[in-house]
Amino acid sequence: MKKIIIFTDLDGTLLEEDTYSFEPAREALEVIREKQIPLVIVSSKTAGEIIYYRKLLDNGHPFVSENGGGIFIPAGYVREMPFWIRTSKKYGYDMISLGAPYKDLIDALHKLRLMGFNIKGFSDMNIDEIMHVTGLSRDQAKMSKERDYDEPIIVDDTVNLNSLKQAIRDMGLHYTSGRFIHLIGDNDKGRAVRMIRDIYKVNYGEVITVALGDNLNDIPMFMNVDHPVVVKKKNGSHDIEILEAVPNIKPSNGMGPEGFNQSVIKIIGDLSENRE
Repeated sequence: MKKIIIFTDLDGTLLEEDTYSFEPAREALEVIREKQIPLVIVSSKTAGEIIYYRKLLDNGHPFVSENGGGIFIPAGYVREMPFWIRTSKKYGYDMISLGAPYKDLIDALHKLRLMGFNIKGFSDMNIDEIMHVTGLSRDQAKMSKERDYDEPIIVDDTVNLNSLKQAIRDMGLHYTSGRFIHLIGDNDKGRAVRMIRDIYKVNYGEVITVALGDNLNDIPMFMNVDHPVVVKKKNGSHDIEILEAVPNIKPSNGMGPEGFNQSVIKIIGDLSENRE
């Protein structure tokens, strides 16, 4: 039987947007654990933040940090790595680096300000400021500041967003939109998901892939799995751009982790029936 792999975003999907709780997804998480299905976190959060939540979730599987900038695989997790993948060691994991160096992003941030854009990155903020704009605890805010591949930007209301995005593109960089604009290199969640899928295929044969997310930066991930699910946002709606961009997208009924819970239980049930 093909092995099921589940990829998930964190904020607004597995975690509630305001409280960062995953309690409403508890039933689905138990089903995932019982059936020994890998749950791969794919987030804009830093490695440190994700490691923190992996401990809370008792999750021992690979994860993707900072919008596809880095892939982290627990040491000894796989028997064989595809020959074309090169890894290094970081935080005790085998790491695959896909993103631009953080220093390059900070240099670009300074250049954008010199061009007249009134913007502020996490690198400009102290811990109290990050706590204020994110709602994170002090420890979590500290972890969110320890970045490798992605710079979240707060944009003043006077800034023309289209002009800012064009300036970022002109620098050869990319961005994602959501709660913040994230300045990134040539990486996205989809590229990281493809690479992890290939690692699983080398070790387990053909796989069935599922992905859950709620935001535009999840589209590349959705486009690279068999069963994409868009979770309802806090306001009770699905992102219309995602619905239009991803042909086989499945909208959840519930919001955030509640939607995660319902969708995962249904998909696992359907796939299990089809494989019997």
